[in-house]
Amino acid sequence: MRRRGVLHDSTRWWLSVAEETIVQLQGVRKAFNPGTPLETEVLHGIDLTLRRGDFCAVVGPSGSGKSTLLNIVGLLDRPTSGSLRIAGEETTTLNDAALTRLRGHTIGFVFQYHHLITAFSALENVMIPMLGAAGFPNAQMRARAAQLIDSVGLTPWKDNLAGNMSGGQQQRVAIARALAMNPAVLLADEPTGNLDTKSADAVFTLLRQVNQDHGTTVLFVTHNPELAGRCDKTIQVIDGMVTQ
Repeated sequence: MRRRGVLHDSTRWWLSVAEETIVQLQGVRKAFNPGTPLETEVLHGIDLTLRRGDFCAVVGPSGSGKSTLLNIVGLLDRPTSGSLRIAGEETTTLNDAALTRLRGHTIGFVFQYHHLITAFSALENVMIPMLGAAGFPNAQMRARAAQLIDSVGLTPWKDNLAGNMSGGQQQRVAIARALAMNPAVLLADEPTGNLDTKSADAVFTLLRQVNQDHGTTVLFVTHNPELAGRCDKTIQVIDGMVTQ
């Protein structure tokens, strides 16, 4: 509940949620092919807590388990054992339908490749998560999508087909799409990996702006030490284990 007083609404909101735990992993393990001779455990008892407004880089060598960790936090994969709570809800006992609902309303994704529908306009791509929730387009969705397009600096291009946009512009659209449902958590897996230095810096700056303006928790996988150094926290994954 928001605190009452004479503070500006956004200030009251920030004070009330600053210490809220958004993501909590306890003893999370992930094995592929469990119970077979090919069983391979890639995450070994991960303990991790992210609070509202955290801006964290996930770093580590290739094959260390970074993407597996991100997939589990994003409810795209299930842990083999352990506890995973998202926004206070224990997820390991949820069925697939409940996981889908929680993921759709709580978590936004930005990947290394934008995964836009190139035959759709920028505005239409941003509307897709809202369509998934409501089932049909309406004026409110269009207004929300237009607001998000504006927030990433692409208003003049909102009606452009995604396939006719630059890589940096496409990734900005992908970030706007990830914010469509106002998620508590934004997961970004090497979102600057396919971009030139200038575009990569612009995308990182945009993620930081989202974090600061809305208190969105950002978990950002990167191999770029310069970008990692600009995050508030660094989570190092080595051989399936986490250090903070």
